[in-house]
Amino acid sequence: MEAEVVEIPGYLAATWAIDPAHSYVGFVVRHLMIAKVRGHFTGVEGTITTAAEPLGSSVTAAIDLASVSTGNAQRDAHLRSADFLEVEKFPTMSYRSTAIRLDGRGHVMDGELTLKDVTRPVSLRLEVNGFGPDPFAAEPFRGGRAGFTATGEINRMDFGVSYNGLIPGGGMALGEKVDIVLEIEAARTGA
Repeated sequence: MEAEVVEIPGYLAATWAIDPAHSYVGFVVRHLMIAKVRGHFTGVEGTITTAAEPLGSSVTAAIDLASVSTGNAQRDAHLRSADFLEVEKFPTMSYRSTAIRLDGRGHVMDGELTLKDVTRPVSLRLEVNGFGPDPFAAEPFRGGRAGFTATGEINRMDFGVSYNGLIPGGGMALGEKVDIVLEIEAARTGA
């Protein structure tokens, strides 16, 4: 069987640090079965290694769960509580890729998500947005930026995030499915 060849314009094999100031780690969940609530985490760090063969690349990331923001302080405090994320007991969520593969629609990153000490496989649809120079690089041998988009979904119940409330007339206050939306910009860490 012949190996799949992956060509990405401008691709650069290197190690990259996720830039939290230029990245978005977001989620979307159905609320009252009629609308969707969006939120994000501002505290993210991680490393992306783009290998000489793109399918050999890898990602590790850690998210500070206390950094959750939905635009509503009361809701954010509730999300940090024992009802949801239990931030005092489990301050970090992490992701580690296990493989990157091609499928009929592009790239998929398989990995393991750990939330509340529960680790489950999570696959994310991956888009490589590009590679370019970094005009703000501190040294001439450093620099360069890379951009990626990843999307997927999890069932929050799989991670022990099971709080819910019934709404009058039937139904649950929150959906079980959580959509994940990642817009990642990373800075090259070496020559």
